[in-house]
Amino acid sequence: MYEPAHHPPVPVGVFVRRLIGHFAIVLGLLSASVALGMLGFHRFAHYPWADAFLVSAMLLGGMGPTGPELQDDAAKLFSACYALYAGLLFIVASGVLFAPVVHRVMHHLHWRDE
Repeated sequence: MYEPAHHPPVPVGVFVRRLIGHFAIVLGLLSASVALGMLGFHRFAHYPWADAFLVSAMLLGGMGPTGPELQDDAAKLFSACYALYAGLLFIVASGVLFAPVVHRVMHHLHWRDE
């Protein structure tokens, strides 16, 4: 995906475009995740769309759930699974965002990425 160790680092413009591409991937993942959370909370917890968005965004942001206590077992199960998914998504998004930066630093330090 990136240039091998024996090639010089890419110019700054190419690197910035690479960062923007990775940011777009993460933005797409986050958008799809919020939509998935909204659908789930609307369907299982019977939240209005605005409340479903709030709870989804808060869980993805690491703040935890908000709103009334969940009464239905299906809503509780969805909320627990979505919270676990949100934690994993944070790790994946961090990796995708930091990958080009870490690669460039390693490249400048002449580390091999094979």
